[in-house]
Amino acid sequence: QVQLVESGGGSVQAGGSLRLSCAASGLAISTSYSALCMAWFRQPPGKEREGVAAIGTAGTKSYADSVKGRFTISRDFTKTTLYLQMNSLKPEDTGIYYCAVRFLSCASWYVAADFRDWGQGTQVTVSS
Repeated sequence: QVQLVESGGGSVQAGGSLRLSCAASGLAISTSYSALCMAWFRQPPGKEREGVAAIGTAGTKSYADSVKGRFTISRDFTKTTLYLQMNSLKPEDTGIYYCAVRFLSCASWYVAADFRDWGQGTQVTVSS
């Protein structure tokens, strides 16, 4: 079982930046995973949870079209901390941001139902 704890959310004005972190415990640092996908999702008010970005075992990154060029996903070399740098924030980026992990490739990474382990979420509010 992997435990995930997000931090770094907050309130900013449009055009501002935030950096989210997700600390993962329960991952065996010394283990080489054949497949490990770490991802960020968000849930805007009154809407379904949606994929934001993902990073695979080899470091391949994927992004939702709505955040390309503004958000950057990364992780530390131990693969136990996941980050999301969010720049040029827009009001439509408002929502609860969750990190998620699955021991599969990042194929169809945007399907929330395919992830078993989730953090509790951190609120991001962008005002115009």
